[in-house]
Amino acid sequence: MSNLTRFLVRRLLTFIPTLVGVTFVTFLIATVVPGNPAKLWAGGEKASPEVVEQIVREYRLDRPFWEQYFFFMYKLLTNTMISPVTSNYVWDMIVERLPVTIQLTLLAFVFIILLGIPLGIISALTRDTIIDAAIRIMALVGISVPIFWLAYLLIFVFYTKYRLITLAGTPEPPYSITGIPLIDSIIMLDAATFEDVLRRYTIPAFTLAYPSIGFVARLVRNSFLDAMSGDYVEFMDARGLPSTWKYRHILRNSSIPIVTVLGLIFGGLLTGAPITETIFGLPGLGKFLLDSINNYDYLSLMGGVLFVGIIYLTVNLLVDITYAIIDPRVRY
Repeated sequence: MSNLTRFLVRRLLTFIPTLVGVTFVTFLIATVVPGNPAKLWAGGEKASPEVVEQIVREYRLDRPFWEQYFFFMYKLLTNTMISPVTSNYVWDMIVERLPVTIQLTLLAFVFIILLGIPLGIISALTRDTIIDAAIRIMALVGISVPIFWLAYLLIFVFYTKYRLITLAGTPEPPYSITGIPLIDSIIMLDAATFEDVLRRYTIPAFTLAYPSIGFVARLVRNSFLDAMSGDYVEFMDARGLPSTWKYRHILRNSSIPIVTVLGLIFGGLLTGAPITETIFGLPGLGKFLLDSINNYDYLSLMGGVLFVGIIYLTVNLLVDITYAIIDPRVRY
């Protein structure tokens, strides 16, 4: 068994303990909060004692906390957990909201790739010039600006003032291939639906991507400069090799930390963006988690956390595999 295969097996074996730990901590925090969850789920102070007792029996709230945890996890993993607040299956609610988050994530990631990487390379190639300084200041501003402030500013400019975007509803085409309107409209070459999706999601996606654009630009700049200082660059210059060869090798050698961060950013975007989704009225996964907290629906919250954990661990595993593809020297 190769070193890479052994590493991947070890990573896969850590999946289950990590997911158990994350969901258990979430459950523990939720259960130590003062209050009677059965009474809250039944309607508060006006709740009927019979209904409260029925909820206690149904969700085993009278059992030890560890028994409750395993009961909840079993119900979640078998897709039989029904939210006591919405009376819907938890996984069904997550799957229903996932297309919104995927569309927001894809567009935000496109902004990060198309803006963050080129700006970082330009900054490195124009080191210590006014262009480099301007890009570095922009990156610092991007990291520092609060998301909610930027979101309301963009809403004022693009919606209130110029009416270039929409803030109501989510585009739903009359057909469904993947269940994601953005991808379906591209497959079907449906320009009208694609335009509707862009009008609804472009500004939220840019808002979500803006801090990461600055961060990625700074990371690319530093990685590129570090790769340019290698001995192999001087050797290629001495041999008179074309600049395209040189920069191709520089980009490849500087890409490992970039791929790492981009993978983590993509995984983070897929887990939802509560602030962005709430401000722009997008019913995505982040809004789902936030609503679960507000409604004290920690059963739905556990399902969301479990789903987020699976996504994040999977993305990390894919990033590790990509290491070996980019740089064959990496053999864990």
